[in-house]
Amino acid sequence: MGKFIMIGENIHCIAPSIKEAMDKRDPAPILERAEKQLKAGATYLDFNIGPKRKGSEGLMAWGVKLLQERFDNVPIALDTADIDEIESGIKVYNRSKGKPIVNSADAGERKKYIDVAAANEALVIALCSKEGVASDNDERQACCMEMLEHGMGLGMEATDLWFDPCFVVIKGMQDKQKEVLDFIRWLAEQGFNSSGGLSNISNGMPKAIRPILNSFMIAMSINSGLTSAIVNPCEPELNRAVKCADIIMDQNLYADSFLDV
Repeated sequence: MGKFIMIGENIHCIAPSIKEAMDKRDPAPILERAEKQLKAGATYLDFNIGPKRKGSEGLMAWGVKLLQERFDNVPIALDTADIDEIESGIKVYNRSKGKPIVNSADAGERKKYIDVAAANEALVIALCSKEGVASDNDERQACCMEMLEHGMGLGMEATDLWFDPCFVVIKGMQDKQKEVLDFIRWLAEQGFNSSGGLSNISNGMPKAIRPILNSFMIAMSINSGLTSAIVNPCEPELNRAVKCADIIMDQNLYADSFLDV
């Protein structure tokens, strides 16, 4: 296991201000969010343009060029349900700081995203599910191995697939949280990389509670072997949890100022 990788989640079309900026090709709000996440320690930026819609043609390529030209070829997770947009983004992508991440595949209809990643020598986040949320870890493992076999059959390395344990919301699925941690531990035992949208666990909670649950979950997940997550790195409690976990897991050298680095 290496130093934990944070993928900044904050550039997404769900936020009204970012959707408007994407629609108008206005760089300022997007660059502002990108800069804050990078200063907070994000390694990758997730650029999420959502589903295919009128006027979105060329948006991914525009965003990739915008972010990489402004931030020294920062590596990016290309996040959209429009495969054509992923391919257009990869075409203009500069790999000097890391491969692009295709976000995301699953073992069902979205398995074709593995094909796109393989054809373009990209990484892919692979959700260990086929339809909806996997019912248990046996199903997660079966989906994982199915996607691994598919990717390797296309010439990918096992390390190119970052398996998503499928973080589920605590409200209504509290009894499934330990199961997710057990699956992360299983992925680590196989030597697989892992990543996913950890912030999903606190959906629907009061704003004051979300950072607390997110920070504890990320610490417990890192201890279980999680190698990456799509998170808000600007969340102070979560950020401190990641930095402390890297120290405790001996992935970063302790100094009295480590929280400020």
